[in-house]
Amino acid sequence: MLAIARGSFIATLRSPSTVVFSIGFPLVFILAFAFIGNNSVPQIEVALSPNADTMNAVYMKIAQAPGIAIKKESPELLKENLEKGQISALLNIQKTNDARYEISIKTSQAVNPKSIAILTSYLNAVTQDLNKPNNWQANNSVFINNKIEKIPGRVYRTIDFILPGQLGFSLLSAGIFGVAFLFFNLRQQLVLKRFFATPITRTYIVFGEALSRVAFQMIAAVVIIFIGVVFFKFTLVRGWITFIEIMILSFFALVVFMGCGFIVSSVAKNESTIPPFANLFTLPQFLLAGTFFSIDNFPKWMQPLCNILPLTHFNHAMREISFEGASLLSCWKDIGNIFIWGIIVYAIAIKVFRWE
Repeated sequence: MLAIARGSFIATLRSPSTVVFSIGFPLVFILAFAFIGNNSVPQIEVALSPNADTMNAVYMKIAQAPGIAIKKESPELLKENLEKGQISALLNIQKTNDARYEISIKTSQAVNPKSIAILTSYLNAVTQDLNKPNNWQANNSVFINNKIEKIPGRVYRTIDFILPGQLGFSLLSAGIFGVAFLFFNLRQQLVLKRFFATPITRTYIVFGEALSRVAFQMIAAVVIIFIGVVFFKFTLVRGWITFIEIMILSFFALVVFMGCGFIVSSVAKNESTIPPFANLFTLPQFLLAGTFFSIDNFPKWMQPLCNILPLTHFNHAMREISFEGASLLSCWKDIGNIFIWGIIVYAIAIKVFRWE
């Protein structure tokens, strides 16, 4: 088994396409999205404090202002999102004793200062418009409290969302395309048949090939995470503990994805039919599983479908572990979903697997 694993691992290293799909493509996407995220103006998403006065023209004017998006969430979730920088500020609108309206801004250290500067300019435009003659009630005016409250927070960078998705992209591609082409070629060249005629059991043949694929892909995962941490400040909130848990989760997900590769290699009649079959597994997950952008951007009716996909749960668990500091045990729902997929996939793979 180890001899097969060693030979297959060396062959994998000599395959340019495998290296490109496993390491090259994910790094290209990481670079592209990281630079886009660092150079673009952040979207100004705000929320209102629970005790904010919304029964006035000030709130209506802010809600209609271009460039400002008001999110409505529970107070606990708003505080959490503010600490992570996922919303730029909490706005509080209150009427003062002298019948004026005051807009207070509460933000966190995780928010990009450019976002607050842009938000302040938008609010200044709103107040200037409201304070025009004949455009506001008599003896009333609106002003912005220049003292901005800032709470502690951890910066949620673009890389903290992108890298887990690209790691999932790499694992899924390697698990399906890599295994499918590998075993199809071994079967087509009668290598599996020759292996089967030797004293080695079929279990060790499969384990040997699988072990080489897992070893290579774990190295690729380490490279991706290393580049993310060193060059783009990817967050490993608990350091080495987080890294080890990420690797365990990646190993588990890769084993499940490889089952899909076994299925594709068995049902494909020739090499040209492998990509269409493989894309049936991969394309929906690349697009719908939160790989490149959040599934919250999809319509509500589509989100339950997104939440069924195994890559969705891998991406979610990865982000919870890396940034939120969650443990593998606390991600049991996501891991359980992946495990159920593993049972289904390998039940089918065993049924359709062929040696010739």
